Amino acid sequence: MHRFRPLHDRVLVRRIESEEKTPAGIIIPDTAKEKPIEGEVLAAGPGARDEMGRVIPLDVKVGGRVLFGKWTGTDVLIDGEERLILKESDILGLIEGNTRARAKAA
Repeated sequence: MHRFRPLHDRVLVRRIESEEKTPAGIIIPDTAKEKPIEGEVLAAGPGARDEMGRVIPLDVKVGGRVLFGKWTGTDVLIDGEERLILKESDILGLIEGNTRARAKAA
């Protein structure tokens, strides 16, 4: 397995798939599913640099669950696995506890 280390304020995320059933029990086919907007942080860079060259550490940590925009980041394949690379500023927030998130239908 290759190791991947994000640079600066970038974060490597594994998307967390949403439920495959609606609350009423209707199964959603793969073709109708939206891209997940929730993910687990797999790796994080050291942080961005300020004007003085000091590194400002990231607020996200490896293993944390995050919420991000539907169309944000760059999709990549690493060791055959789909992953997402995004900047910390593209992360909308941290998910704590057993909270689940999904995109609101238009």
